[in-house]
Amino acid sequence: MTRRVRRKVAKKGKDDAVSLSYLEIEVEDLGLERNGDVDWTSLPDDTVIQLFFCLNYRDRASLSSTCKTWRVLGASQCLWSSLDLRAHKFDTATATSLASRCVYLQKLRFRGAESADAIIHLQAKNLREISGDYCRKITDATLSVIVARHEALESLQLGPDFCERITGDAIKAVALCCPKLKKLRLSGIKDVYADAINALAKHCPNLVDVGFLDCLNVDEAALENVSSVRFLSVAGTSNMKWDVVSQLWHKLPKLIGLDVSRTDIGLAAISRLLSSSLSLKVLCALNCPVLKEETSISTTKTNGKLLLALFSDIFRELSSLFAETSNKGRNVFLDWTCSKNKDKNLNEIMTWLEWILSHTLLRTAESNPQGLDNFWLKQGAALLLSLMQSSQVDVQERAATGLATFVVIDDENASIDRGRAEAVMRDGGIRLLLNLAKSWHEGLQSEAAKALANLSVNANVAKAVAEEGGINILAALARSMNRLVAEEAAGGLWNLSVGEEHKAAIAEAGGVKALVDLIFKWSSGGDGVLERAAGALANLAADDKCSMEVAIAGGVHALVMLARNCKFEGVQEQAARALANLASHGDSNSNNAAVGQEAGALEALVQLTRSPHEGVRQEAAGALWNLSFDDRNREAIAAAGGVEALVTLAQSCSNASPGLQERAAGALWGLSVSEANSIAIGREGGVAPLIALARSDTEDVHETAAGALWNLAFNHSNALRIVEEGGVPALVHLCSSSLSKMARFMAALALAYMFDGRIDEFAPMSSSSESTSKSVSLDGARRIALKHIEAFIRTFSNPQAFAAAAASSAPAALAQVTEKARIQEAGHLRCSGAEIGRFVSMLRNSSSILKACAAFALLQFTIPGGRHAVHHASLMQGGGAARVLRAAAAAATSPIEAKIFARIVLRNLEHHHQVEPSI
Repeated sequence: MTRRVRRKVAKKGKDDAVSLSYLEIEVEDLGLERNGDVDWTSLPDDTVIQLFFCLNYRDRASLSSTCKTWRVLGASQCLWSSLDLRAHKFDTATATSLASRCVYLQKLRFRGAESADAIIHLQAKNLREISGDYCRKITDATLSVIVARHEALESLQLGPDFCERITGDAIKAVALCCPKLKKLRLSGIKDVYADAINALAKHCPNLVDVGFLDCLNVDEAALENVSSVRFLSVAGTSNMKWDVVSQLWHKLPKLIGLDVSRTDIGLAAISRLLSSSLSLKVLCALNCPVLKEETSISTTKTNGKLLLALFSDIFRELSSLFAETSNKGRNVFLDWTCSKNKDKNLNEIMTWLEWILSHTLLRTAESNPQGLDNFWLKQGAALLLSLMQSSQVDVQERAATGLATFVVIDDENASIDRGRAEAVMRDGGIRLLLNLAKSWHEGLQSEAAKALANLSVNANVAKAVAEEGGINILAALARSMNRLVAEEAAGGLWNLSVGEEHKAAIAEAGGVKALVDLIFKWSSGGDGVLERAAGALANLAADDKCSMEVAIAGGVHALVMLARNCKFEGVQEQAARALANLASHGDSNSNNAAVGQEAGALEALVQLTRSPHEGVRQEAAGALWNLSFDDRNREAIAAAGGVEALVTLAQSCSNASPGLQERAAGALWGLSVSEANSIAIGREGGVAPLIALARSDTEDVHETAAGALWNLAFNHSNALRIVEEGGVPALVHLCSSSLSKMARFMAALALAYMFDGRIDEFAPMSSSSESTSKSVSLDGARRIALKHIEAFIRTFSNPQAFAAAAASSAPAALAQVTEKARIQEAGHLRCSGAEIGRFVSMLRNSSSILKACAAFALLQFTIPGGRHAVHHASLMQGGGAARVLRAAAAAATSPIEAKIFARIVLRNLEHHHQVEPSI
């Protein structure tokens, strides 16, 4: 159970991968140059063995097969005394292939039930320690077979996730088969009954460390019989009878450390244990409700024993274990690790404390209880950072995971606690995490990368990570052949790439290529790594230069492959978002066309608009919207069924998020640029949902819906449909009330199209009574529309500036009017020759309001500096618009707005050198 910052939480498979080797990272960091060929076979045997030691088991086996000498060295006993299999697919076949090397294997870490089933095939009869996680599906039968084959076992740890299918029967089997057992830690057992505990007491005389963590029931009385126990933890265990505990456990003759953290232990039980036990030295009771405030324990005498609780100064308490306490403080664990202390009892206590504290802090961070902010800021963060420097690798891992977890407020919305994140940064946590990320231990790399990823959601921490060289480290880890490390590194790059200032650095570090390669490397079965890689590429693709890097690295093909083939919604959403961003750069690069030309790209995106997941539909629609700006893409989308799919999407998103509504309407807007598509959209029923979206409360939706209706209204059939579907009131409301100038502008243009007379010319013939009724209806709608168009135009009028412009042809006067009338965003609109021609024709309309509207629109389209102003000016020159403009500017019957705006348009045309200067 790990809380992590991510929009969609992906489950890790049992065969998740691990890490880049220490050797690879060091070579990259040092930038070693190689000149000429290297005869690797000439290296001393000791050096080769050290190289082998830095590799995971699979790479060791692979490298051993290269030559006879290395085969012998690769089988050296020292290389195969310990195996960490968690990050790789470990099944019976793999175990059998490794068996010959595992004769002297002593320590084993594994993950999942399949790996547990395969352990016996290693034939490692000398195994001393077994540690497993993801153990929910491991059964009594599997565990019984494992312990029966490994009678020399001294340590067995399963957790921290719950062992739901293991019962007391398996514990009895452990006791009977492993008489040398010294340490037993099990998590999430439903019922640890008396017979099982008594079997341990009888058959395991050396059992000194017992942990039944997060269990449902544990027989308290039976634990008194385990007289050999020195360290006992029941952290998180429920249904404990604390009165029985207080009466019996103080009798345990060798009990030094007791952990009751995260339980409902009462004050009386704590007091009795502290006062009655002769051997007890440390009682850990972190996150126990009864001990949340110091006042609750003020009457309790500890009798010189350590009581670790949320209110206590944990570092000071730990320092008191040492004879010399003046120089300990927050460095107590590090000082102890680095010391040459020969006190065996003290070393055992500190080793156990590191383990139980790291476990409790991680579990507390995962549950994220209320009211612990003060603890995390004052002690919790510092404890985790201190534990990250432990000599125990599993403690370091849990501490790093704890850091990744305790900062998270909301997984789904990618929110972290700013104070906690910056506390980690202030205490030097970034450098510590980066050092762990460079370790050759696979688990440390992945957990450190995870913590860096989560912390980097905070902009200040992200800056610190970048300044400390974290981008290069994460980019290197993203190249790992081990999936788990690559996944977490990609997550780090994803969060860092949110900041515009980090994108270029990620590209320079080779991050783009590494992320693209990840997609090809884990194209099947790696949903977590694929989602993070695609998410990072999506962020990077939003930058023009980085988008080119993505395309050069093969990112278009990789992302389209994900959109086509991956079934996991998180991957689909990020792949579609990445394609949308790649296609968003318009004329600045060729990525828009490249995406459209990639085989299956448009078909895949059209299909994703039908996804049951809103996020996927939103990003797919956004991608199609951006792609529709390219003429060939626009027609190809329609040919791929895009019109029907997007109309259906628009019809279904009336209650959806504004983001989905905006993109659905935007994609239809983009497609409707083509008259054939516009007609098809109207025929497929696209008018009604666009009118519904025009009634949205969100400005962005206003703009896209108004833009789509504007394009549709160019066609007389669609214009009539808009009237019949009740679109006039919706457009009138937009024209008069939207906070978006662009939405108001395009709503006015749509109304102008609808009532410039074309709809009357093409209206179907009907009976006299029907014709009269429709005529009355259209006339009423026309009056309302023209009234609001006029009101809209006047909001851009300045009477004093108009009067000055009418009295003088001075450029300054016209410039003042232009500044008042300009709608900045309108400069991005691109009109066809037919559309420009229609506005020019509208200048001859009998309606003075439509004349003013046409002149106002042409002004927006030709203002110097507009993205398509030169294009529009060229179309107007070719259509002879100058003559019509001069006539409108000089006509006595034209309203002053039409006259002044027409003169400004003529000036604009002169600026673009499309007409001769007027006299």
